[in-house]
Formats: sequence, C-alpha cells, structure tokens
Amino acid sequence: MKMTNAVKLTVAAMTATFGLAITAAAQDAAGTLPPVSTKQGVTYATDIKTILDASCAKCHSGDKPKARLKLDTLEGVLKGSKGGKILTPGDSANSLIVKSAAHLTPDQETWMPPLKNKAGIKPLTPEQIGLIRAWIDQGAK
Repeated sequence: MKMTNAVKLTVAAMTATFGLAITAAAQDAAGTLPPVSTKQGVTYATDIKTILDASCAKCHSGDKPKARLKLDTLEGVLKGSKGGKILTPGDSANSLIVKSAAHLTPDQETWMPPLKNKAGIKPLTPEQIGLIRAWIDQGAK
C-alpha cells in the first residue's frame, strides 16, 4: 500500500489531535515491497508479458523505447536499459524493475509507470508486483 503525503499529514494530524499511537510499520507503509506471489511456475510468456504490455510497452517498445528499455520481449527485459540491467534473476527485492513499479526508488523520475503520464496508465497493483517478484525469484524465464 502506498501512503501519499496527504495521508501522512492526516495521520500526523490525527495523532497530534487525538493522541493516537501509530506504529512504525503503519508510518512506513510506503517503504515496503508487496509480498512475493505464491504462484509457482511463473513465466514471462504466460504471466508477465500481459502486465508489461498493458502498463509499460506503450513507452518501452518499438524502434525508440524510452531509456532504450524494451519490455515487450523477454530478451529486452533481461538486456535492461541504457543504464544497465533492471533485474537480477533470483533477487526480486533488489531489482530495479520491482522498486520502480512499487514506487520505492528515491528518484520519482524512475517510478513506473510515471504518476503523471499522458496515457493515463495506473500504477501496478501489489498483486501484479508480487507476481513480477515471483517471476524474478523463480529465475526470470
């Protein structure tokens, strides 16, 4: 779950006004990755391509993909971008594609899809991110 600044301010105001005790976990809800899906046998072709096609391929495919990152093929995803690899098979928690999709990178410019995008593409759901995590942890095949 992503906690916006408005929500954080509301929580802070309620805490000050009503003396509510807020746990560190609740305050840091925006700083955690969604859990890995329990689905086994996750593959790019059967599970991940549809997510990336719907949310990423508009900008990251074709002859001039943004950041030279092509997400419309398994080969493109594994190759990475002009900045390097975006995932390490077996390590979803430290993969840039996961952190960017979960909006957990320090630079909002790397959040994908961007919060304000012309196509109106919504952020990935925690379930979609969890499935991407399972795919990466299972070897990114």
